[in-house]
Order: sequence, then C-alpha cells, then structure tokens
Amino acid sequence: MAATAATTARAPGTGGRAGTLARAVALRLSMIVAFIVVWQLVTSVIDSFFFPTVTEIAGSFWDIWVAGPEAGQNLSGQFVPSLLRLLGGLGLAAVAGIAGGVAIGRSRTVREYVEPLTEFLRAIPPPALIPLFLVLLGIGDSMKVLMIAFGVVWPILLNTIDGVQSVEQLYLDTGRVYGVTRSERLMRIVLPAAAPKIFAGLRVSLSIAVILMVISEMVATTNGLGFQIIQAQRSFKVLDMWAGIVLLGVLGYLLNTALLAVEGRVLHWHHRTSRRA
Repeated sequence: MAATAATTARAPGTGGRAGTLARAVALRLSMIVAFIVVWQLVTSVIDSFFFPTVTEIAGSFWDIWVAGPEAGQNLSGQFVPSLLRLLGGLGLAAVAGIAGGVAIGRSRTVREYVEPLTEFLRAIPPPALIPLFLVLLGIGDSMKVLMIAFGVVWPILLNTIDGVQSVEQLYLDTGRVYGVTRSERLMRIVLPAAAPKIFAGLRVSLSIAVILMVISEMVATTNGLGFQIIQAQRSFKVLDMWAGIVLLGVLGYLLNTALLAVEGRVLHWHHRTSRRA
C-alpha cells in the first residue's frame, strides 16, 4: 500500500514533466514544419531553377544519401570522410583548448605572455591560411583536420580561460585547508566549476567546425561533402547541391543534439542548481 501511494504521489510530477517535454518537442517541430510549408509554397509559385521545391529536394536527398543505387557508395566515400575530419579537428581542438585554457587561466604570468599572441592568431580567418596549410601539409586529410582544429580552438580556449578564472577562491582555499593536492583541486574543483563555460565553447566550436570542414573540402580534394556540393554546383546539378546542403544541416543538428545530451549528463548538477535558483 505504501509503495502504491508513493507511486501515485509521484505520478502528477512525472506527468507534468512529460507534458512539458512534449510541448517543447511539439513547438520545435511546428517551427520546422512551418518553414518547410512556406518553402514549398514560395518555390512552387516562383518556379525557379535555383530554388527547387521541398518535394524535389527530398526526392534527390533520398536517392543520393538514403536508398538510391549509389547511396551506400556516397555515404562511405563522401559522408564518412567528412565526419571523420570534422570529429578529428574538433577533438584535437578540444584537447588543446582545454589544456591550454587551464594553463593560461591558472597562471597570471603565462596569461600576460600568451595573451597578445592568442589575440593575434585568433583574428586570422582560417580560410586565409589554406594556401599555407597546402604548402606545408599537402592535400591530405591532415591539412583539413589541422585547419578545422585551428579555426575552432579559440572559442574553447577562451571559454576555458574564463571558466577557470571565475572559480571561487573560497573553494580553492577550502580544498587547500583540507589537504587536497594541486592535481586533485584541478580535477575536483577547477574543471567541474569551469565545465559549463567549456561546454558553451564546444557548442560554438561545433558549428564553426562544420563550416570549416566544408570550406577545406572545396579546395584540392576529391571527396567529402564540400567536394560533392561544389561539384554539383559547377555541373548545374541544383538538386544534388541542395541535397548536400540538407545533409549538412541534418549532420549539424544531430551532432549538436549529441553534444547537448553529453552536456546534460555531465552537468546535471549544474542544471538542477540553476533551476532551483
């Protein structure tokens, strides 16, 4: 009886959370559906070669990337290389940005020496360095991965520095009083406290990584989504070009959703605290 009563007592709260989630999902889907309907109506009226209807783009997308005769070959030869380059560049930038951000944020001396160079390098547009990367690294995947890493490391680095600097000194002093070692203070106090801003930097970097992946594949390469899109554009295969653009949007959405899921699991304590506040 007690268990039944407890279950019954928890049911309204559970139903409320489920209803809120359902409404949020419905709102997001309604915006997407509205955009698709407007696109379909407008393109049906203007009848432009360069702006096909949603149904035409969906048919091309299905044939090229899902169930067409060459869909499997396109996925393995175009999509997978792009995904590996994007994840490789983003992973390299995450390691370098978090490690460098912790080192710079924890030391005022290091920050004073490194800050001018950091501000200079992050002001350089990554596409402007393509000729330099081609000369030094050739046209292989290493050029594309390093270009992506160079372009996306700065939001991670700067957010990590800001997060490390914003750690309450009281927490560090308390850990020091209780005999917590330097490495334990870093792992148990500094990084958890800076994690919300680190994840914010990762989300910004993810969108930039998709852009740089496409740009790097439009120059001196023979595969990848960027290569596929630019080749379709040069061949006036507008439907194929739009199918590639849609795939990029789907890829970015799925990667951002996965990152949000990881953030929600890692920072569940932070989100609970924010809701209570």
